[in-house]
Amino acid sequence: MYSRDEIFARERLVAGDAMMDALARTRVIVFGVGGVGSWCCEALCRSGVGHITLVDSDLVAVSNINRQLMAMTSTVSRPKVEALAGRLRDINPGADIVARQEAYTAETANSFALDSYDYVIDAIDSLENKALLILRATSAETVFFSSMGAARKLDIAKIGVAEFFKVEGCPLARALRTRFRRRATFPARKFKCVYSPETIPNRVEVTKPTEASADDSWTASKATVNGTFAHTTAVFGMTLAGLVIEDLYRRFQ
Repeated sequence: MYSRDEIFARERLVAGDAMMDALARTRVIVFGVGGVGSWCCEALCRSGVGHITLVDSDLVAVSNINRQLMAMTSTVSRPKVEALAGRLRDINPGADIVARQEAYTAETANSFALDSYDYVIDAIDSLENKALLILRATSAETVFFSSMGAARKLDIAKIGVAEFFKVEGCPLARALRTRFRRRATFPARKFKCVYSPETIPNRVEVTKPTEASADDSWTASKATVNGTFAHTTAVFGMTLAGLVIEDLYRRFQ
């Protein structure tokens, strides 16, 4: 068994002892561990975060293999959270990794004690459930970061971070804002999003999902599936993790 000091020796040089201790105590919950969320979890684990809760109801599908971290031919049909949890525990055996194979919905929302986490990460693909999490998380005593749509992107230089109401060119952000306005229910506070204004066309039309839940399609009905590359979803996820690490780093400057 390797010690935490051995595993995170290079990180400690930059972070220092106080931040490393804080990372070990930090509690993060990630909703959605698909193309974006899985890479976010990987980066958080490799950064020394001591507790990560994974939330996703889906099984690994063959069509996940092109972009989702834990999706391989050997993990097809396994619960995504279990496949990812096993990998994270192998990276850092001292981390507390909790796998919850369930969706965040109006029926399950109350079972998640968001206030008990230091950070809440949203990588949900369903419009309805994503909107609910945004409203609940911004009302909780936690730091909240969200991913907007990562599908139909190619240029990683266009991926950036902005406050939700300042995100431009993202159909998902626009759909969420329209939903909030129509219902006259708004996030309780500002929050940062990872997004890209780029939208490239699908060259092949797919009218029905090819898997139980396509994480790169944000429509609530799952009526369409959009094309996605691994490098863009990975950058979205890594950027989300970076927001957590940067927030902690600023506290120890």
